Amino acid sequence: MAFTGASPRRSRRVLLAAGGVAATAYLYAVNPGESGRYLPCPILATTGFYCPGCGGLRSAHALMHGNVAESLSFHPLVLPLLAVGLIGGAWWFARGRPPVRITPDGWGFRLALLATVAFWVLRNVPGWDWLSPA
Repeated sequence: MAFTGASPRRSRRVLLAAGGVAATAYLYAVNPGESGRYLPCPILATTGFYCPGCGGLRSAHALMHGNVAESLSFHPLVLPLLAVGLIGGAWWFARGRPPVRITPDGWGFRLALLATVAFWVLRNVPGWDWLSPA
């Protein structure tokens, strides 16, 4: 049976948004700080170093429960990245196209990669504990 109503592109966007809502509801309900609820970080488990995303789920969970200071202590970049992501996602959903296209050969991709690697290194440097998950 073929779809006759919405276009496939719109259907994908609606499905993606529904998946995002479901994942957000799960993260709100299930605390990632409790052992055994989520998969452990494979980089932290194998190397002992924090990856760029370590603490992100705990940070988002704390933020959803109104604990901004705790959220920032788990991962200082989640709040600003969430704001950018929500604005970009709303734009994409409303207009049907992303606000910015980042391609692997463009300057935006290189800048994001450089920032990610710099954050990854700095959060594992002794004395920069404010960047590592609490």
